[in-house]
Amino acid sequence: MNRPFFIGLVAAFSASLSSAALAQEKFVYLTNWFAQAEHGGFYQALAQGLYKKAGLDVTLRMGGPQVNGLQLLAAGQADCYMGYDVQTMKVHEQGVRAVTVAAAFQKDPEVMIGHPEVFKKMEDLKGKTILISSDANTNFWPWLRSVYGLSDSQVRPYTFNVQPFIADKNTVQQGYLSSEPYAIEKQAKFKPTALLMADHGWPPYSTTIVCMEDTIKKRPKAVAAFVKASMEGWKSYLKGDPSAANALIKKDNPNMTDDLIAHGIKMMNETGLVSGGDAAKLGIGVMTEERLKKTYDIMVSLKLLDPTKVDFKRTYTLEFVKNLKVMP
Repeated sequence: MNRPFFIGLVAAFSASLSSAALAQEKFVYLTNWFAQAEHGGFYQALAQGLYKKAGLDVTLRMGGPQVNGLQLLAAGQADCYMGYDVQTMKVHEQGVRAVTVAAAFQKDPEVMIGHPEVFKKMEDLKGKTILISSDANTNFWPWLRSVYGLSDSQVRPYTFNVQPFIADKNTVQQGYLSSEPYAIEKQAKFKPTALLMADHGWPPYSTTIVCMEDTIKKRPKAVAAFVKASMEGWKSYLKGDPSAANALIKKDNPNMTDDLIAHGIKMMNETGLVSGGDAAKLGIGVMTEERLKKTYDIMVSLKLLDPTKVDFKRTYTLEFVKNLKVMP
């Protein structure tokens, strides 16, 4: 083999290795709703190239009211899904091996909203008409009813229209921390009382990263890279300049407004949804077995979960957050 040919062969081989090293592994993350500030950390990681730096070609796919995210995850339509402890544990009853690997939100953003002159604390729910969605019957409502001695006779359907609440001072409704209270304030010109159930003992994590057990076994490096880059994205989104992520959010969801995004960021920071709780000491995205077990035990005690069909230890793994340490 002559020298010039050999040098050329080595150069071509090196180039192919370099190209392979730069290749991005495709990864699809399905969110739980239309793009919003509460998804900002993931959009920030995408906008700032944190996923690419980690070797991933990430696609963020929006969920919505008619999208069954866990069903799509189980069908292989996404690599991971933006989940919620209660749902993830529940699907194990049907043999769906979904596993929570990280939690962007240390608190569930669900709130109970009331008129400030008659609703100041959770105990004031007694005697009120309570508007909740059908999904609430299989997660927080049985807990709320049990803790505060409420009755199913108080319940009426919540249709995601705040007008019935505005019209009746003796009505309380569920809502999302940064959404309904803000909408009510803008429409009705008064600031409602909004109490986080998480601050009153409701333990689930929220905005979690959920993957199928098989994905974790076959692609642990990709999952680890996605988790780390996402949590770095959350830190940057809430503490740095979120404009690049916000532009992507509005591109995916043209109905999203700058003022609603700004309000969402403000509420996440004020309430410590991302950086509070254990995250303050252990890092953004952290989970603990103790906390997850509280959710599991509550669900079992309220007969929302059949312990003979659900192995608690298979519903989560701490492998991807134990050494994460993305400090807020």
